Amino acid sequence: MSWFEAVVLGLLQGLTEFLPISSSAHLRVFSALAGWDDPGAAFTAVTQLGTESAVLIYFRRDIAAIVRAWTASLFVKERRSDPNARMGWFVIVGSLPICVLGVAFQHTIETSLRDLRIIATTLIVFGLVLAVADRSLAGRRARKITELTFPHALGYGFAQSLALVPGVSRSGGTISAGLLLGYEREAAARFSFLLAIPAVLASGVLELFEIGEGPAPSWGPTLLATVIAFAVGYAAIAWFLKYISTHTFTPFVVYRVALGLLILGLLFSGALSPDAGVIG
Repeated sequence: MSWFEAVVLGLLQGLTEFLPISSSAHLRVFSALAGWDDPGAAFTAVTQLGTESAVLIYFRRDIAAIVRAWTASLFVKERRSDPNARMGWFVIVGSLPICVLGVAFQHTIETSLRDLRIIATTLIVFGLVLAVADRSLAGRRARKITELTFPHALGYGFAQSLALVPGVSRSGGTISAGLLLGYEREAAARFSFLLAIPAVLASGVLELFEIGEGPAPSWGPTLLATVIAFAVGYAAIAWFLKYISTHTFTPFVVYRVALGLLILGLLFSGALSPDAGVIG
């Protein structure tokens, strides 16, 4: 991977990680269209450490309050009803599905699921799921994040695990689940960001050992892309939360479907190969 590729992919990661359009799909698709090698699952996971660091800083007060309350609840029974302590348990419960499935299907995720036909299909299908979920809010009172329950946290978790397939989108899947469960847009997005922290950090740390080995890019470009992803991702969080407080997800749905159809068109015309850029 060249330094220029690292800059471009770092920008892409930061711009798309928190939008419901799938950052892993964009890294895979853009590299294929540009004629570059597939950056791979390891590169994607490590650059997500940059965007997840942006989440840690942006939500630092919320996270600190959750950690303090959750820790205290382990020793003081009265603290277990604290909303922040409960949020800590919600994040833990919601993280279980992706941890189990991520380990069980790691090889498949890193190989066959990066087929561009699969990515194009998931972009379209889960874009339509997001559209249905967004419209489900019409005419009813939306739940706030303080109304979260353990069954709903687990539902978020299974939705997040779908993002192991490139093209689904971690934020898109979890936000769709939140909307279908009746939560307001900002509440769905906020819990989506918090829920991603354990899974993304664990995945990124594990994949650190793959950088510079085999087909994975070398350390220098990967670190540059990660730093860029952090800076751009921080700005993207602030913009996205402000945007969805007054707007629907329709533009993201239209974009996902259009991109998916474009990829399918290129594939069927022979202008793009399903395994374009794959090394080995």
